[in-house]
Amino acid sequence: MNSPISRRTVAVSLLAGAAALGTPGAAFATSAPSPAEDLPSRRRHRHQQPTIVLIHGAFADASSWSAVVERLQRQGHHALAPALPLRGLASDAAYIRSVLDGVPGPIVLVGHSYGGAVISVAAADAPQVKALVYIAAFVPDVGESALELTGKYPGSTLAQATSTQYYPLPGGGEGEELIIRQELFREQFAAGVPATTAQVMAVGQRPIALTALQEKATAAAWKKLPSWYLVATEDRNIPPAAEQWMAERAHAHTARVRAPHAVAVSDPAPVTELILRATRSAC
Repeated sequence: MNSPISRRTVAVSLLAGAAALGTPGAAFATSAPSPAEDLPSRRRHRHQQPTIVLIHGAFADASSWSAVVERLQRQGHHALAPALPLRGLASDAAYIRSVLDGVPGPIVLVGHSYGGAVISVAAADAPQVKALVYIAAFVPDVGESALELTGKYPGSTLAQATSTQYYPLPGGGEGEELIIRQELFREQFAAGVPATTAQVMAVGQRPIALTALQEKATAAAWKKLPSWYLVATEDRNIPPAAEQWMAERAHAHTARVRAPHAVAVSDPAPVTELILRATRSAC
C-alpha cells in the first residue's frame, strides 16, 4: 500500500469508482424610497436573471460545457465556465468562491464530477447562490472525500484506465496527479461521443491531483440550498448507484439519462433542461 502504483490503484478505484433559500425580507430604510426610481429598480433586481456558473471536473476542461452553454445562450441566459485548477478541494473551492464573488446578481451553480464537491464547499454562506445542480457529480457531506463516496458502491473501471504523473510542489518535492490514458479515454469517459470529439477531449484533458480526491469537504451547501441532480446511468467513473444515493441524500430533484460520465458532451439537451428547471424554480 505504500508504493505509488498501489496507492494510485486503490485511490482511483474508489474515486471513479434542502431547504431552498427564501428571499430575505427588505430592510427598513431611514427614508422612504422614491416610487418613481427606487421601487422599479428593486423590482428589476428581484427578478434579475441569474448567471449560470458551470464548473468542470477531473479529466475535462471548461470546453466540456460548450454545447450546454450554446443552448443556454440561445435562450437568453448568461453563463460562465471558469477553469478549475484541480489541485486541492479547499483551494479549488476558494478559487471558485472568488469567481462567484465577482458575479453580480443571483447565481445557479452547476458542477460536474469532482466539480460537485467544489461547488458544495464554494457555495457555503454565499448568498448570491440560489440553487445547486449536480451533473454526474460528487455531493460530499462535511468530512467526506470523493474517494470515500465512490467507495460505497462497486462498478468503477477508472483505475485500469488511468496513469500517474508527477508534478513539482511549491515547497519542494513532487505531487501525484492522475490522467486517463488517451487510447482508453473514449471507452472510459466519453462512450457514445463521436470518436473524433473524444480524441480531442483526450488530448486536452486536465489531470487532477490525487490529494484533491482524498481531501475532505469542510462544508455542504446542499443542506441549505435547493439541489438538482442528473444521474448518468452508463457512468464508468462514478458508479451510477453512488450518484443515485448522493442525489437521494441531498433530497435533490433527480433526472436519469442513459449516458457516460461526460454527459454534458454526449447529451447536452437533458443537462441543459435540468439546469433550466433549477433556474426557473429557484430564481
